[in-house]
Amino acid sequence: MKLAKSLYFQILCAVLLGVVVGHFWAQQAVALKPLGDAFIKLIKMMIAPVVFCTIVTGIAGMTDKRSLGRLMSKTLLLFLGLTVVSLAIGLAAVYLFKPGVGMNIDPATLSTEGLSQYTASAAKLGVVDFFMHIIPDTFIGAFNKGEVLPVLFIAVLSGFALSSMGDKGKPVLDVLESASTMVFRIFGYLMRFAPVGAFGALAFTVGQYGITSLGALAKLVGTLYIACAFFVLVVLGSICRAHGFSLWKLLRYFREEFLVVLGTSSTEPVLPRMLEKLEKLGCKKGVVGLVLPTGYSFNLDGTAIYLSLAAIFIAQACNIDITLGQTLTMLAIMLLSSKGAAGVTGSGFVALASTLTVIHDIPLAGLALLIGIDRFMSEARALTSLASNAVATVVISLSENACERETLLRALNGEQPVQPDCAAPEPAAWPAEPSRHG
Repeated sequence: MKLAKSLYFQILCAVLLGVVVGHFWAQQAVALKPLGDAFIKLIKMMIAPVVFCTIVTGIAGMTDKRSLGRLMSKTLLLFLGLTVVSLAIGLAAVYLFKPGVGMNIDPATLSTEGLSQYTASAAKLGVVDFFMHIIPDTFIGAFNKGEVLPVLFIAVLSGFALSSMGDKGKPVLDVLESASTMVFRIFGYLMRFAPVGAFGALAFTVGQYGITSLGALAKLVGTLYIACAFFVLVVLGSICRAHGFSLWKLLRYFREEFLVVLGTSSTEPVLPRMLEKLEKLGCKKGVVGLVLPTGYSFNLDGTAIYLSLAAIFIAQACNIDITLGQTLTMLAIMLLSSKGAAGVTGSGFVALASTLTVIHDIPLAGLALLIGIDRFMSEARALTSLASNAVATVVISLSENACERETLLRALNGEQPVQPDCAAPEPAAWPAEPSRHG
């Protein structure tokens, strides 16, 4: 049957089966954790070569290097704006629904057991340390841990170097084009195991923490999901309409990727596939290769919503009044900590710990209220951030006239897409002047 062969259908069944197994056979489900971990490790090993090949070949094929500066400036400004809006939405939601009011918790009674790993990571999230981390110890060292930013840094330098070499760089560029085809082919093979990974990860989550663990904190989880849904449907939906394409159709186009993220609570496993599918939408390889990986580190909107919401929740639960000045200071710190936590395990929780460590107005021990349900909240964070980065990449591509609108609309409508220019052996550069959609 054609439906049974669909990766989307297989992952959906795996997710539902994972919830059932985790709920009814919790002890056995916890033992399935290696399935999810193995799948994530398999995909993460491909991230560095995929990002490197995509960015180098994209930049090397550009004829107008001046447009790169404008592209990065526009990208970072968009990411900054989206993050500010995300923080504001989280703040509005927590004050509107008041999930922590009435809990009357004494911070002195909270156990801080299990928080040490997060507070230790939070202590390393200084701004200087973050930017120093972008520079790898060696050229090859950028690929060791599979982190995006060091690979992005090396790839941009390599792309410019190859471009400046002219015909002498052509043999290397040809090799990288072939390598790019190879790594995407390998990634295609690995994605066949996505249902197994999603099943194992979700079965472990439900088995380990249990749906009943939500308990009194269900209102907090619900508030986060409502805030994230508002951001996606209203904010991102408005941006999509303003640029002439449908948010719903874009989300449907990436439905398989969203299911993988739902199962694994991580956006990293779908990065290579997102790069590939965005190019099929008609977006130029050079733009996709720069905007999407950058967004993975600088556009964590789901995390931003969680930060402002969770911090005020702790204050409400502990009956602590936060002044306007304290709130604005907290938001300014979160604007930085949401970026600095990129690539750190449990990034949202670590960023929150980093924020509370600095401001002192809200007790760090309050994190103990969240640690048991953080896994359920991390899914909302990951799904929101992925949707935001997908929209941002398409919008930036359109504004730079680096996306074929006809190809985009045909692909989103489920029609057979016209092969985009970015699939050619030598990707074309986008024009120096932005289109009217910018």
